[in-house]
Amino acid sequence: MKIFAINPGSTSTKIALFDRQQTVFSKNVAHDAADLSRFDSISAQLPYRLEMIQQLLEKDSISLEGTDAFVGRGGGLLPLEGGTYEIDALLLSHATLGANGIAHPAQLGPQLASEFQKVYGGRALVVNPPDVDELHDLARMTGIAGVYRTVHLHALNLKETAIRHADSLGKNYADGNYVVCHIGGGISVSAHRQGRMIDGNDIVGGEGPMAPTRCGAVPVAALLQYCEGKSSREVKALCTRTGGFVSHLGTSDALEVIQRAHDGDKYADLVWKTMIYQITKEIGAMACVLKGQVDGILLGGGMVHSQELVAEITAACAWIAPVSAYPGEFEMEAMASGAERVLKGQEIVKHYSGEPIWTGFDFIAT
Repeated sequence: MKIFAINPGSTSTKIALFDRQQTVFSKNVAHDAADLSRFDSISAQLPYRLEMIQQLLEKDSISLEGTDAFVGRGGGLLPLEGGTYEIDALLLSHATLGANGIAHPAQLGPQLASEFQKVYGGRALVVNPPDVDELHDLARMTGIAGVYRTVHLHALNLKETAIRHADSLGKNYADGNYVVCHIGGGISVSAHRQGRMIDGNDIVGGEGPMAPTRCGAVPVAALLQYCEGKSSREVKALCTRTGGFVSHLGTSDALEVIQRAHDGDKYADLVWKTMIYQITKEIGAMACVLKGQVDGILLGGGMVHSQELVAEITAACAWIAPVSAYPGEFEMEAMASGAERVLKGQEIVKHYSGEPIWTGFDFIAT
């Protein structure tokens, strides 16, 4: 069983070929920022990125003949429930256009997978895209009539971390309750109840903990005062690019922040400890969402390589449930695993409806 996974990022495209669950080839195809700047949209990069991948495969003598499935990182889709989706004309169209209004390189994932499928056959799939929305009703409300919460999370890595943890215990993901965190350039903290991600912070909308490039939650009144004289583009950038470590310390490098803190930089130390503090607060909130019935607190993402961070979170949260660390990301493996479950008949493939999974409460007039 051969599966080819494709994960486009802002300046690179990760690719990996799996055969019988083993990684037989893995590369990070780098893209020069000057080359990417020539394109006026994310989707316009498709021919360029496709050619770069093809050249690398040819250079390394990697054949995709006989590949059973091509899996692309999803993006640009309207809110949908978690799972593995067939890339059909509608899903491909929405990914290309960016139907959710958020421009992100992940939109290219379905497009690239479809291009390879045209040449080599097999299935073209998307697994747990960032637009997964499994919120329960109480998680959707805000204190402003007509304003509802949606979430954008590291759904692929969050669910894979929980699936792997459950497997390690000989259990099914759908049989447990977990608080699952992705702690990297962005930070997602989510509540998983019996296989559904029922709540979490919106990492695009400025919710949750401060992160290396994200401001996290900020008091609205203070933010309005801060916004005076600034453009909406500048303020929105704080949610994804210029907030957090970047705003305070001028860097998004967590290792640099840790080193500066250890070297006696009190500002860096305060920012680092504040981020961890805010993560633990969010974990506590998600534990309450699960009514205290938490089988495990799971930590994934690049910053989990920091033993100090894991120790601090464990000290604050172990009274809730056991804390388990899974450093790094499993996105490529997660895409391959989702495709494999479908190919083996262990999971039913889903079909993208093109309609948001939730459009409002029928008893509230819009």
